[in-house]
Amino acid sequence: MAALRNPPPSFSFVALLIPLLLSISTAAAAAAAAAPTIYDYLHRNGLPIGLFPEGITNFSLDSTTGRFQINLTQPCNVKLENQLHYDFNVSGLLSPGKIQELSGMLQQELFLWFPVKGIRVDDPKTGLIHFDVGVVDKQFTFSMFEIPGQCVDGDQPSQSSDLYWIQEHYDNQGELRADS
Repeated sequence: MAALRNPPPSFSFVALLIPLLLSISTAAAAAAAAAPTIYDYLHRNGLPIGLFPEGITNFSLDSTTGRFQINLTQPCNVKLENQLHYDFNVSGLLSPGKIQELSGMLQQELFLWFPVKGIRVDDPKTGLIHFDVGVVDKQFTFSMFEIPGQCVDGDQPSQSSDLYWIQEHYDNQGELRADS
């Protein structure tokens, strides 16, 4: 009967290396799957991922309440049909088909800046998305927000702008204040 020989050293090294590589790749895939992005959360809630600018990596979301906060490195603007402004921090309440109690986002209409208080998609079949800017409900096509826009440096509108006049004269529900 022939005696069993020891396997060559290269074989035992490969035999050890394969399980190690498999475990590393499995751990990396699990970590990637365990860390959804803010864009993943928008998509899961039936909202387009382009509501927020590209490159957001610093955010928090309470999965039980839907409350989220996005932290940008600097305020910025995204040019679409109109211009959107994002402050350092954008926060709100995310739920299926809508974002409520939104703060830190402004939408420009002509020369006026309006705070966006909420965003909703009533019926995805219509292809429309609604921005609640307090005094009006602005409609956009869903397709405008299919991909995140490029964020360019954007100073916050100056305090002399019409946005601040609107904020001073209208309450959070978009109603004209009695003292105005």
